[in-house]
Amino acid sequence: MANSLPNAGRRRVRAVGPDAADIIPLRFGDDPQVWACWLYYEDRLTQGEIADAMGISRATVNAYLADARERGIVNITLDPQRLASLTVAQELKRHFGLHDCLVFPNHDPAHSLIDRLGRAGSLVLRRYLRSGDTIAVGWGRTVLAVAGATSITGLQDVRVVQATGGVTTGQPDAPEICAARLAAGIGAECVPITAPSIVSSPAMLDMLMSEPLIRSQFQALGQASRALFGISSLRPNSTIHSSGFFDHAPLQTYLALNAVGVIAGRFIDGHGRPVLGPLEDRTLGISLDALRGIERRIAVAGGIDKVPAVLGALRGGFVDVLVTDAATGKALLEADGATKLSRPAPLRTGDAAPAAVVQRRHVKKFLNDPDDVVDEMLDGALRAHSAHFVPVEGARRAFRALGTPRPGKVALVIGGGSGHEPCFFGYVGRGMADAVAVGNVFSSPPPDPIARAARAVSGGEGVLFIYGNYAGDTMNFEMAAELVQADGIPVRTVVTTDDIASSRAEDRDGRRGVAGNVLVFKVAGAACDRGWSLDACERVARKANLRTYTIGVALEPCSMPQTRRYNFVIGPNDMEVGVGIHGEPGVAREPLETADTVVDGVMNRIFVEMPSVPGDRVAVLVNSFGSTPMMELYVLYRRVEQRLRTKGLVVETRWVGEYCTSLDMVGASISVMHLDDELAELLAHPCDTPALQVRS
Repeated sequence: MANSLPNAGRRRVRAVGPDAADIIPLRFGDDPQVWACWLYYEDRLTQGEIADAMGISRATVNAYLADARERGIVNITLDPQRLASLTVAQELKRHFGLHDCLVFPNHDPAHSLIDRLGRAGSLVLRRYLRSGDTIAVGWGRTVLAVAGATSITGLQDVRVVQATGGVTTGQPDAPEICAARLAAGIGAECVPITAPSIVSSPAMLDMLMSEPLIRSQFQALGQASRALFGISSLRPNSTIHSSGFFDHAPLQTYLALNAVGVIAGRFIDGHGRPVLGPLEDRTLGISLDALRGIERRIAVAGGIDKVPAVLGALRGGFVDVLVTDAATGKALLEADGATKLSRPAPLRTGDAAPAAVVQRRHVKKFLNDPDDVVDEMLDGALRAHSAHFVPVEGARRAFRALGTPRPGKVALVIGGGSGHEPCFFGYVGRGMADAVAVGNVFSSPPPDPIARAARAVSGGEGVLFIYGNYAGDTMNFEMAAELVQADGIPVRTVVTTDDIASSRAEDRDGRRGVAGNVLVFKVAGAACDRGWSLDACERVARKANLRTYTIGVALEPCSMPQTRRYNFVIGPNDMEVGVGIHGEPGVAREPLETADTVVDGVMNRIFVEMPSVPGDRVAVLVNSFGSTPMMELYVLYRRVEQRLRTKGLVVETRWVGEYCTSLDMVGASISVMHLDDELAELLAHPCDTPALQVRS
């Protein structure tokens, strides 16, 4: 059907030459049929008006519309994923005052997000690069993907200039490699910056900038009329970590200064303001002011974890043309208070617009002073569970199991923010965690109570820290580990990354830790309880994490105790797939489905990642996010076990209930651990904690 356009229509499009895509608004990619369909079905232009707008004949417009229906792009409505992406692009452009925006759908399992960003960024370059341009190029995985996907002929007198000096030797996406790859793809001159991006002192920076060769290179950079760059978050898997920047200054310094992201080696906060940390006057590269002055500033970035960084770049005015995916685009709009985007209604039906989503302004809660809720909750937990744990001396929000420390035993210390009860204090007790530190709602505990907890339970064989993969937890537990190690106590750390919806398989280290961390706690706690060495406990905890797979689905948002308001919005007929336990946006906002359909979608994703053969054993955890009743959890578990048994997998351990919540969110997560003999034996090891008991 894709070849059913009349020949006359084809010749008309091709008559505009090799730059035909340049006349199509960027948000439609390189597809004139989608453009025509949008003008007809969404903007409601006549075919004659469309012909004038597109510069083609009315007959060609008619052929486009007919062919689009045959191809399935239009079926009364535009293809929902394409239409949603166009709507997001249009709203991003309007809300942030962008020159242009390209948003692509998320549903493309055949290609990674980086690859799709690369192809989309290449399309933008083909539109905006002109003969005579000088383009300043950043670096990183995304920029390298754009460069690798770009091949443009016919340009003259184009220069590609590194936006920064070089970084760690051997990095595959280093600045010089990205610039050279792009220059080769477009037949341009490449101007490198022949100096490191971070130098030893401000005086050295001044000396290098006075060198004639480097001065001439920066003169070329100063003539840039185009800029291409990615936006790095500060997550552990980000480009800025692998570049070696934090070999020169600690990450904690920049987090303390409220940095959320990096653009071309320069740190920004959530409002787009420069963060003037210790590297600012030692960084050799384009300044943020100079970047903002370039005529076309093309930012290519995607992934939910990058929302704070991309939002800061948009607010700071560093982005003129944005390339991203639909999920990230929607999250950016919601995070900046833009009009909430809902699934488009069928077009040309004559129906009235759907009524707005109505929610109470405040959610009813059993509270005294909202600012005291965490301390009052922990006081109540201590009273309720005094048979399992007691306070750590000198720490208001840290507890240790009764009977600790145990000489000759590795101590397991866990922790995280409040709002996830019974996680984390619910897993303190014999056979699981020896101690816990608890933070404010959805916030990491500070380093001091973590360190006090570790010292209080150290039995002479070292301490194992396990916590979720969040920037605050990582920073504070690492600082606590340094404090404890200074006392001569060995410390090992395992970060949980079981949320397979939060990034692709090749980026496992960047994933969030969610409800599957309970399974990891159980395995590690059993190993510690059995008297294993610190090395062995760390090894088996890492294995447990790598063999655990979780996806969550939310039906309603949670509400914060301090505001008693929802922290995000889900439409009345929608669900959020891949949602995080703090309300982080998922990978897709989809129409509400039946329980079996929801489970099938989750299990299909898990089966893609989990290598298994018939006869393998698994552990299953079906977890409520706080407001989903047991009735519905059992309905979900029913389908989970059906799918596992269809694969020939044996369910050896099954836990259904509230294990890691998100305040009062309506939703659930499904976790599957792929067992071997060692993991199965450790899961079956007896434990006695407030939230989990396993009998021998």
